[in-house]
Amino acid sequence: MIVMKIPLLEEIHRRVVLADGAMGTQLLKAGLKSGGCGELWNIEKPEAVKAIQSRYREAGSDILLTNTFGASRLRLEKFGLANRAFEINRAAALMAREVMGPNLYVLGDIGPFGGIIEPAGDVPQEDAIAGFEDQARAFTSAAVDGIIIETMTSADEILCALEGVRRAAPGTPTLVSLSFDKTPSGEYRTMMGMTPADAAELAESECVDVIGCNCGAGMEIDDYARIVQDFRARTRKAVIVQPNAGLPELVNGKIVYRETPEMMASGIPALVKAGANIIGGCCGTSPEHIRLFKQMLDKM
Repeated sequence: MIVMKIPLLEEIHRRVVLADGAMGTQLLKAGLKSGGCGELWNIEKPEAVKAIQSRYREAGSDILLTNTFGASRLRLEKFGLANRAFEINRAAALMAREVMGPNLYVLGDIGPFGGIIEPAGDVPQEDAIAGFEDQARAFTSAAVDGIIIETMTSADEILCALEGVRRAAPGTPTLVSLSFDKTPSGEYRTMMGMTPADAAELAESECVDVIGCNCGAGMEIDDYARIVQDFRARTRKAVIVQPNAGLPELVNGKIVYRETPEMMASGIPALVKAGANIIGGCCGTSPEHIRLFKQMLDKM
């Protein structure tokens, strides 16, 4: 008997769905040199990428993000790989689907392109849109379940990414996650000044399916819960939250994150109570973090 998979946007309203954790820090542990192009490993070292992703699936992840955070054409330019953007993104999506199988979920991952759009910066809007469009077209060709635009700080870049996705993948579920920092006054703002209220308003006006937060500086898991509450007070959109394992510290030449799996798992009930629909991890989190997140969710 063939069991039909419930569409992602339906599933996240039935239960809290578990995403994966960090990819970048896991690639560094696997041997990627600092400053190297981890996205190229989708082509050159696919088994290493699949090994990391398989550990997340085994830990209990329902959703896997593709290894494409830095795979927009503009960001790949610094490695001389702009002409391979479609190839790299498609390979990542196919690999993630292979790991997760037909009954779990894959999100095509779009991160910031690393520049500033005109008129504040020097990158033409159309160039940014075209780069994001490349990624979205590659994801669609590999039948992802949705596309996440993550670690965003600027409304201009979010709007360009959404336009690129809509050109290449109309109708594909879209998730937008912003990186908020905690200010000295206790407010939450992105580097470019956006607040959770601004993000909720954008989600409503642009018909985004899921709004969320990840990768903040100076943030503990309770801070993420407060941001989720802020979203919940302003929008009926589903919410995704992916906390960091604290701030990175350099210890004996290695990057260390202090938030242990046990410490972070203890904060999962607060995220659920606040109203999160999807919970995962960002920088510094590992398959062990996700395994304990899963145990906590199962208990609840």
